[in-house]
Amino acid sequence: MSRVLVLTPAYVPHKVVAWERAVIMYFSKKVEIVDSYDDDLRSPSLTMKMPSVVRLVRQPSLMKRSVKFSRVNVFTRDGFRCQYCGSPKRMGELNYDHVVPRHVGGRTTWENIVAACYPCNSRKANRTPEQAGMKLLRRPYAPKTLPVMPPRFDPREIPASWADYVRSYFKDEAAA
Repeated sequence: MSRVLVLTPAYVPHKVVAWERAVIMYFSKKVEIVDSYDDDLRSPSLTMKMPSVVRLVRQPSLMKRSVKFSRVNVFTRDGFRCQYCGSPKRMGELNYDHVVPRHVGGRTTWENIVAACYPCNSRKANRTPEQAGMKLLRRPYAPKTLPVMPPRFDPREIPASWADYVRSYFKDEAAA
């Protein structure tokens, strides 16, 4: 699957989508194509280069009506920090933990899930934090909004055509 970098109107990385979605956005006049891969897309009446970078015509809305429950949104709400030991972690180093374990009726909801590093999650096991002798840094809650975050990139996996658009992003990451 070829990925397409979506930029804001100000050429800031916004998100990454599949090439099929980018083509739909292009024909819906939501984006303009900034750069393309060498591959051709063909239909009976049209041939075009596969887009690699597109730019939104209008600024995306910064406020969503509600926040969807998902693993990455739980991690974002918790600041990519383990809610037991407080250490900052990358997404691959975090798991989500049921504060009240499922086997005793705990549900998978905003109010019962926190980000936890693997060692803390193992230490807590199938117990409540009190039973495990652990303390939560902050009680879980359903957020009304989340901070707008740029997409996360692995610098080893970005296509060459994206380099100019994400280079400043990596400089900012290195400085942090």
